[in-house]
Amino acid sequence: MNVNFNGYNENVLTFIADSGITEPGVPVKMSADGTVAKCGGNEAFCGICVGLRDGYAAVQLSGYVRTPAGGKIAVGYKKLAADGNGGVAVNSSGREFLVVDSTATEIGFIL
Repeated sequence: MNVNFNGYNENVLTFIADSGITEPGVPVKMSADGTVAKCGGNEAFCGICVGLRDGYAAVQLSGYVRTPAGGKIAVGYKKLAADGNGGVAVNSSGREFLVVDSTATEIGFIL
């Protein structure tokens, strides 16, 4: 692709990381006051964990992100939810996001 969306409107906050978050790049949800946990399948997510250190998670809450996807997702506004495998999938119970690029294994969208 000849364009790059990285850096667009990025907004990252630090939360306490639940012990179930073992690596960055996964969709997360609020699990307690100031704490995030990895999303299970079909769960709506609040952001993507972009960093993990000493029990804290840096969570991107807005801007362009890339995450794993179980297949190519059409561009445009789509309802997305966690797929339970550390990525996202189209799901009618998810939140609506703008998908701007997609491959068979990854999706790029605006949180």
